[in-house]
Amino acid sequence: MNPRLAASRALASLLAGKASLGTALPEQMQQVDPRDRALTQELAYGTARWQPRLAGLAAALLQKPFKAADRDVEALLLMGLYQLLYTRIPPHAAIGETVGCAERLKKPWAKGLLNAVLRRAQREGEALLATLERDPVIRVAHPRWLQKALKAHWPEHWEGLCTANNAHPPMTLRANRRQVSRTDYLARLDDAGIPAAACEFSEDGIRLDAPCDVYSLPGFADGQVSVQDEAAQLCASLLELAPGQRVLDACCAPGGKTCHLLEREPGLTEVVALDLEPKRLERVRDNLQRLGLEATLLAADARDTAGWWDGKAFQRILLDAPCSATGVIRRHPDIKLTRQPDDIAALAQLQGELLDALWPTLAVGGVLLYATCSVMPTENTDVIAAFLDRTPGARELHIPGPFGLPQPHGRQLLPQLQGHDGFYYAKLIKIAAQPRPQEPRP
Repeated sequence: MNPRLAASRALASLLAGKASLGTALPEQMQQVDPRDRALTQELAYGTARWQPRLAGLAAALLQKPFKAADRDVEALLLMGLYQLLYTRIPPHAAIGETVGCAERLKKPWAKGLLNAVLRRAQREGEALLATLERDPVIRVAHPRWLQKALKAHWPEHWEGLCTANNAHPPMTLRANRRQVSRTDYLARLDDAGIPAAACEFSEDGIRLDAPCDVYSLPGFADGQVSVQDEAAQLCASLLELAPGQRVLDACCAPGGKTCHLLEREPGLTEVVALDLEPKRLERVRDNLQRLGLEATLLAADARDTAGWWDGKAFQRILLDAPCSATGVIRRHPDIKLTRQPDDIAALAQLQGELLDALWPTLAVGGVLLYATCSVMPTENTDVIAAFLDRTPGARELHIPGPFGLPQPHGRQLLPQLQGHDGFYYAKLIKIAAQPRPQEPRP
């Protein structure tokens, strides 16, 4: 399949609210020649990354908006604008190839429209954008609700946060300390001609100067290294693991943190890796197998402890809670379209339910580390504040360190250019068991 046609079909599903790129694009990629898959992905993800900006420009160029039945043509137009503004593809190729896709969509009427609008954009696009950038939505390429929320929560940081969201993310590795030290692996990368440097905050982290195929990494197939963002790597040290502990990794898929816990402390008695979707556990199993590690995998709703917990307490719990993922937009730019403002309160409700359900499974003296890849305080410090208010036996532990911004509760990392993703951590200790509810008197 033509790479532009494949990308536009995935984008059309995204614009229609039917699917994310993570679900729509792989199916289309299977029909594309392997040589064209990188281009297909770049066109789909790049268009999604800049969609609020591209949509504003398209609205200024069009006489009337597209009908819902023509999301595919809209996707082609946005993708054409992306090529003209953000790629090195020659304009004649960007326009000609994009317009040609209308025929394959069986919408020949759209060829003239696409050709006219894209050629006008070639002539006037930059001047139009300069005028449209008075609107912050156009300037920072974030939907209005998200732009306003970021500005309200992070008045001193929101523009830098948006800039980081719009950038291509770095490729970060985690050296498997069971097999190789970070210093030794950096030397191996140097020998292989792969420029890299040690991460600033994670003891196991390595940041590549440029992304590459994982199978070109020395020792990847043998489990010497994994791909994982630096912010996510911090959980293993924050948990203060020790031999003999039983650890729960709730909401564990795809298993990067599960594996890091086992790499960090070989003497753990058991790591229970829990996730709602059995299919997602397949990736956890694959990662464990490549790294030569073992964990107990359970598919269940973490809130339904009666259905999965064996009654044996955990000394450590990692709750990497489902969230808005607003800290990893640069890796999943379609979040700008799939996430809606009402989602935040619903996710905060779920996060509180998970904390309440898992807390009884934690041993007295044990530590629960709450984590999200969100930058929304509603999902982070506010969730922890509410939990502490209703849980007498819970106390917060201070998280020291040079990373992130201290919050009323926990610590927030904002995404950094050529640095870590957006992430949040709060550390809780159980000082007393929850009192049993009193039996009603006869």
